[in-house]
Amino acid sequence: MMDEAVFFDTLREGLWVAVITSFPILTVALLAGVIVGLFQALTSIQEMTLTFVPKLAAIVGVFWVSMGFMAQTLVDFFQQAIVPLIAGG
Repeated sequence: MMDEAVFFDTLREGLWVAVITSFPILTVALLAGVIVGLFQALTSIQEMTLTFVPKLAAIVGVFWVSMGFMAQTLVDFFQQAIVPLIAGG
């Protein structure tokens, strides 16, 4: 049976891994949104696709670049935290 402390520690560690893996994508989405928003404010262009397309392109690019880091972080978390709990260690 899993102890409450082990459960909450694993949950805390899992949430931290989620923050670490999502940080690059969220940062780029924020920066792209601010840059496009400034561009729209300066040029008075209010086209909806102008906000969507650059943000999507930036997110896809950063995801492609950081995919190895994200996958390795998740694999390490599962191998070090989840698999031992499943195996009963």
